[in-house]
Amino acid sequence: MTRLLLLIILATSLWPCRLAAKGLENEKLHYVITYKWGLIHKDAGDATLSLRNNGTNYELMLAAKTKPWADRFYQVRDTLLGSVRIKDMKALSYSKIAHEKGKYGKDDITYSYSGNKVTGYCKRYKRNKDGAISESEKTLQATGPVYDMLSVFYYLRLINYNQLQKGHPIKATVFSGSKAETITIKSLGKEMIKLRDKTKREAYHIQFNFTTGGKKKSSDDIDTWISTDSQHIPLYLVGQLPVGQVRVYFIGN
Repeated sequence: MTRLLLLIILATSLWPCRLAAKGLENEKLHYVITYKWGLIHKDAGDATLSLRNNGTNYELMLAAKTKPWADRFYQVRDTLLGSVRIKDMKALSYSKIAHEKGKYGKDDITYSYSGNKVTGYCKRYKRNKDGAISESEKTLQATGPVYDMLSVFYYLRLINYNQLQKGHPIKATVFSGSKAETITIKSLGKEMIKLRDKTKREAYHIQFNFTTGGKKKSSDDIDTWISTDSQHIPLYLVGQLPVGQVRVYFIGN
């Protein structure tokens, strides 16, 4: 669920698109998560995404939880925290605290940079069946732009989508607590979409593809529609499940 939320739910000169003018104000965005399968279309959860400017960094937070009826099938209480440097949007730290289906886990990543090389120092915590917390560590490395499943969302807000529409896909690396994936972002053009409140908005239709090892697909594609105004707010997202779809709707600030 976390991946879908973020990519509804990337910023160096190596990228084929340049960033739009930087500058994000303090904000809190609210989303409703729905489950769609055939004629069934039911609200399954809520998410809040927030940003706070502390002067030199953006402090990021995502909180998501399932509705009571969905808790009976797969309870989710997730919190993601992150920090990115304002001047170049480079990720500094990332934490995922997950309570999913009675299980607890936490991933912490700290970043270091040396030229074009990026290193992520990852610590993972997991509650075992006996209640004890086990710890493990892993080091991830990549070159070029690197993000995590929280900071990548804000890079998407700053892409020059007019250039992306000219057929130049964007690629970057995304670190999770255990692996590095390549994310490819491509534009499918502008479309008119209907929002949760039945109003219509013009949006960029963007598709995300995740691969590991250079070519092996690591998850289904995700489609999202992002507002064409200067805020570039993700308005709508669709992700595939083994049975049905998850759909995420922006419902307000």
